[in-house]
Amino acid sequence: MRFEQTFQAKQLQKQEQKFVLTQQLQQSIQILQYNHEELYSFLETKSLENPLLDVVVSADYVGESFTPNYSSSEDKSNYINHFSQQEPSLFEHLISQIHLNYRETYLRSLILFLTEYIDVNGYLKISLEEAMEKTGATYLELLDALTLLQQLDPAGVGARNLQECLLLQIERDDTAPNLAYIILEEEFENFAQKKWAVISKKYEISLGGVQTIFDFVQTLTPFPGVIYGTPQYDTYIYPDILITISDQTILVQSTKKGAPSISFQQTYFDKMKQVEDQEVQKYMDEKKAEFDWIQKSLVQRGDTILRVAKEIVKRQGPFFLEESRPLFPLTLKQIASTLQLHESSVSRAVNGKYMQTPFGIFELRSFFQSGLVNQKTEEFVSSDTVKKKIQVLIQNENKAKPLSDQKLVDLLNAESIQVSRRTIAKYREALGIAGSTKRKRYDTKE
Repeated sequence: MRFEQTFQAKQLQKQEQKFVLTQQLQQSIQILQYNHEELYSFLETKSLENPLLDVVVSADYVGESFTPNYSSSEDKSNYINHFSQQEPSLFEHLISQIHLNYRETYLRSLILFLTEYIDVNGYLKISLEEAMEKTGATYLELLDALTLLQQLDPAGVGARNLQECLLLQIERDDTAPNLAYIILEEEFENFAQKKWAVISKKYEISLGGVQTIFDFVQTLTPFPGVIYGTPQYDTYIYPDILITISDQTILVQSTKKGAPSISFQQTYFDKMKQVEDQEVQKYMDEKKAEFDWIQKSLVQRGDTILRVAKEIVKRQGPFFLEESRPLFPLTLKQIASTLQLHESSVSRAVNGKYMQTPFGIFELRSFFQSGLVNQKTEEFVSSDTVKKKIQVLIQNENKAKPLSDQKLVDLLNAESIQVSRRTIAKYREALGIAGSTKRKRYDTKE
């Protein structure tokens, strides 16, 4: 049997439609996505590459801007004094105490060694066995060093786990309830999981007494180190949109406060255009074209953010006019469809962009809410509204008999809001509310 193959070259015409992101288009998309700080950094980089481009910022703008937390008794004009008030880091605080309290001995060198393994929360992140291998010290020597380290401020520093952290704080607190230390030392798991009947029987203490100890433990900190090295000033947010309200009329405006812009170096351009060199002329034309494109992208960025903001205000009007600040279900797709934009463009326009209102500053993205259906009215109810209802129900519950997730489902169903138990649990956790077994109190009457 014989096979023969023949090959013949043919010309075929095939039409395909492709979407190619040019470098300029990619740059335009990036500019829309940037917040003020990122935009400023981007333009600064471009100004180093393009001699025709100069970055201009308003007088209110500073590259690293902060808002001081002034008290009423402080001199607001003397801002220099506020920078010197910043707390030292936890490591610096511990080192200064060690040098102040302990003389130069081998034991102090072990304390300093252990201090290097204290994390920002105040916990020791090396075991004594590992420390033995690294230092050559005995277990007892390192245990003595750790004991002295744990006596430093703040209370709880040097702990190796949460239980030890709380015990160290209880040990140094004269207001701690009786049995608090021994219960956390011997019955920590049962205490944390609220298996208090076992504790009540073992130590012959009422459930109300265990509740008192639990309330005290809630006042302790699981992260004793975080108070050190915390900046005294929060990064200032420059809003992109300004909302003013007058006689139930909402005015939406772009705000240039803090927003970087660019200016064209016309004098330099005119001077270089007089140079009779084709390479120079070509370079100048390229840089001017780049400037024009960036300027166009900046204008387009501002227009897009403003259009999106106006549509948000149009759909979430009651939030700005009513004291309860209700939010209705809203998706990126709805805004994109109305404004004839791509959904990803709307996403870029709302992420990291802020709106200043007479009652606070909000990220544009926060106005987008998923929703549930009210079976009676057939209207959508936003997830924010459902969360508020859950919060109110739990605030008003009988603390001796807290509402289970299923009971919350039943109560919302009674209001014709169909919601699953899983959704209730998700919303409750988002609100930082513990489950019913963890919310139960034993010092109240049923």
